[in-house]
Amino acid sequence: MVDSNDKTPENKVTPASRQYPDPAAKLKQDPPTTGHSWDGIEEYDNPMPRWWVWIFIITIIWSVGYWIAMPAWPGIQSATQGVLGYSSRANVAAEITEFESRNEQFFVQLLETDLDDIRENDELHRFAINAGGSVFRAQCSQCHGTGGAGVQAGGFPNLLDDDWLWGGTMEDIVTTVTWGIRNEDYPDARWSEMPAFGADGLLDDEEIDQVVNFVLSLSGSDHDAQLAAAGAEHYEINCASCHMDDGSGDYFIGAPALNNQIWLYGGSPEAIRETIYYSRFGVMPGFETRLREAEIRAVAAYVHQLGGGQ
Repeated sequence: MVDSNDKTPENKVTPASRQYPDPAAKLKQDPPTTGHSWDGIEEYDNPMPRWWVWIFIITIIWSVGYWIAMPAWPGIQSATQGVLGYSSRANVAAEITEFESRNEQFFVQLLETDLDDIRENDELHRFAINAGGSVFRAQCSQCHGTGGAGVQAGGFPNLLDDDWLWGGTMEDIVTTVTWGIRNEDYPDARWSEMPAFGADGLLDDEEIDQVVNFVLSLSGSDHDAQLAAAGAEHYEINCASCHMDDGSGDYFIGAPALNNQIWLYGGSPEAIRETIYYSRFGVMPGFETRLREAEIRAVAAYVHQLGGGQ
């Protein structure tokens, strides 16, 4: 028999143990498990929340309805069309048609307006620049650059300066764009051809060096004065008829000016020597069959306002 007055630690009942029962007794009873055990880990068999189940069922019903109403399932050659007949391609085509119909009035106005008067109509001029810019980026930027600065190494002219072969007026630009330069597709293409003075044996190497230095002297570039003096006579005999005595050129026949620092193929002694020895024969396609006349007028307006138009 154990004495209730026994004060040994084993039989002592503390006040705390009388006031607070075992905490585990307060825990809610665990739900049942699925019956599976993975390395001692069990999974509770909890049902999904009712709201989640209903949302899941609704999404399934909605997806079946979408399959029926809208294009959904791909086939061998086409997809199911859906009972609503929706087509994103048709919508895009309709929008393109709508914008083309809006723009058509401006294209008609471009055809009916004199080239020199396009700038007088602010609304028409803005349209021409925007439309011409789109045409330029799609058809011309590959050679002349996105900004029109050209590529000197390839002989593609800079359209931002005032040195224009065959003229830089609106009418001149339209003619150049329409028929192109030195191509065999159009009889009306711009045409000029420089002799290959070295390859064809018209001048020997020493005479070419003399002409190179004379051409450099025309533009104020560094040159050998003695060789330039000797090259003046060869220049007068062989070059002045196209490039003029003072090197100012003749844009009517596509002969560039030589008395400035604007060079189509480079102004170094090596580049000039190669030009004289082998000649240059740059070709530009004509766009008469590629673009509508109104589009050619628009791109001419765009090029003209870049800064170099005359």
